[in-house]
Amino acid sequence: MNETVDARGFSCPQPVMMLVKKMKEMKTGSFDILVDDETAGENVCRTAEGKGWLIRGINNIEDYSKISVCTK
Repeated sequence: MNETVDARGFSCPQPVMMLVKKMKEMKTGSFDILVDDETAGENVCRTAEGKGWLIRGINNIEDYSKISVCTK
């Protein structure tokens, strides 16, 4: 089962901090992060890629986005 980080309701830098914490915990694998702010989504993607992780996909669901992150 894929793990999910729910960062909805938070503005930057909190979603990015939540992303980084999860990446450190997991080290490898994949998880989803939910964001409801466009800027937070952009920053999450940029940070994940900058730290060597891949963005597998971004699904826009009603009023939030689900960003799938995985190791290379």
